[in-house]
Amino acid sequence: MREPADLPIRRNTVLLAAALAANSAMLQLSAAVASLTLVLVVDVEGLLGLGPAIVLACGALASLPAGRAMDRVGRIPVLATGYGVGAAGCALAAIGSETEFAPAVLGGLAGVGAASGVSLLARTAAGDMYPPERRARGIGMVLFGAVFGAILGPAVFSPLLAGRDLDGGALAPLWLAAGGFMLIGLVLVVSVRPDPRQIAILLASHEGEQGPAAPLAELLRRPGVIPAMVAAQASFAVMVAVMTLTGAVVVDHHHHAGHNVFPIIGAHVVGMYALVIVVGDVIDRIGRRPSLAAGLGVMAVSAVSLVWIESVPAMAVALFGLGLGWNFSFVAATAELADSTRPAERGKLLGFNDLLAGATGATLALAGGLALTELGVVALAAGATALVVAPAVWILRAARLAPAPASRAPTSR
Repeated sequence: MREPADLPIRRNTVLLAAALAANSAMLQLSAAVASLTLVLVVDVEGLLGLGPAIVLACGALASLPAGRAMDRVGRIPVLATGYGVGAAGCALAAIGSETEFAPAVLGGLAGVGAASGVSLLARTAAGDMYPPERRARGIGMVLFGAVFGAILGPAVFSPLLAGRDLDGGALAPLWLAAGGFMLIGLVLVVSVRPDPRQIAILLASHEGEQGPAAPLAELLRRPGVIPAMVAAQASFAVMVAVMTLTGAVVVDHHHHAGHNVFPIIGAHVVGMYALVIVVGDVIDRIGRRPSLAAGLGVMAVSAVSLVWIESVPAMAVALFGLGLGWNFSFVAATAELADSTRPAERGKLLGFNDLLAGATGATLALAGGLALTELGVVALAAGATALVVAPAVWILRAARLAPAPASRAPTSR
């Protein structure tokens, strides 16, 4: 059996990061226009949050079975399937937009959502390839690829939309371009060898961490798992809900030109990923729980600022901060969950976490859309702020009452 030092971990990391860049570019479009695409087709403004809710709900529903499948057949076959589904979903959304056929749009958004849920599990593969003391950094290096999607997205989508009325005919080419990104991601993913799950098994054998997979109920009782999951739910749900409704805020409420939404979403994705390698180092150094609470605190400041800001640059700064806060809390949560699992358990626990996070995000996106339509931006900002402040306070109190031990993967018993 090969030694860990002989494995192409750096090459795999680069390929997974590049695949996430392609996925990130597609998700920027979804975040910016999923709500508007569905509203334009069905012509019911009260359904503003339904498009993002469909994307998030389908991502959530795909996460747990995808995670379980990763533990059985490996990470790469599942990731490749997700990218293929994403490309098909984008094509359906383009057809539905051009023809104003609502079922096609709904099917396309469902495919895009499922693909996003599966592709986010690339961080499982990232956690597989690095030992616990460098795991947050390893996860960060893979997630860092998404920052290039923040550059690619506006560079491709903004020129396609500039000077055009925001209608189905204008949206169709955008969705086709997003499908092209997913096909590129598919090629990159299938180039990853060996499967990161095999690397995780090899590392576990060297570190004495082998053992049978525990049931999910047992995984949830392990130290640090529940605080990590609570932070992951709050950070992911608030991040995606605010991000996916930004297009509506910018276009409908502050009367900016439609193409301005892409630089704002780009700034948000830069906040999510540009500093992720540095963030990973900080998390490995200061610990998981302080990082969870700090990230949620940054998100709270960013969310509440939406009450008084209106300009495009100011909103870009606020969304950058929202992404940076998510960066800290979500990467710390992922590292904690990865630390608490063996290779045969990791996909299952992360998939379950993503199932809950996506479901919470879908609910919040739908409720946020209604709140934005009926009550305005203040209601959206206040609700988002409360949802990240409460778990941050709870995590800090729990840490003071019962400090967590140093994070490490469970050993065989």
